[in-house]
Amino acid sequence: MKEQEIESSMNKSVEATQRNFNTIRTGRANASLLDRISVEYYGAETPIKSLASIATIDSQTISIQPFDISSLQTIEKAISVSDLGITPNNDGKVIRINIPPLTEERRKEFCKLASKYAEEGKVALRNIRRDAVDKEKKDEKEGLISKDVSRDNQFQIQKFTDKFIALIETKLSEKEKEILKV
Repeated sequence: MKEQEIESSMNKSVEATQRNFNTIRTGRANASLLDRISVEYYGAETPIKSLASIATIDSQTISIQPFDISSLQTIEKAISVSDLGITPNNDGKVIRINIPPLTEERRKEFCKLASKYAEEGKVALRNIRRDAVDKEKKDEKEGLISKDVSRDNQFQIQKFTDKFIALIETKLSEKEKEILKV
């Protein structure tokens, strides 16, 4: 694997972890909370953001205005049964979601969830590292590269891995601070 490919793959893993972090509630309204929720719309699972205009009215309220009013009930139901633990209010045209302040217990649960997402991201990085190192060892075995070049490349791959794991750790600590902030 080329260095650019490895770095690109690892960057994508970090971005995916960040997207997962964005779906964790922090006690403040944030439209990205709804990113993981999909709705059955004409037989296909469709993300809410493709079906409606989502806006944060204030720090505690999210407004969802469907492009097609007939999808209002299905959007409301999808939010209700999601793992967000919030109840939508439907006035016939717009769905409003009031984000209640988090309890201390709920904040700790969300910190654990953030840690789980971070660990998943680190596992993905380690998998990328393993695949790249295996390729280096295979190339060395086949005589395509020397032992020294292989060792240098493996060292470089490990440096990339360490750098990106540190980045995920930094993003995790930022998210935990955000969750614990009252």
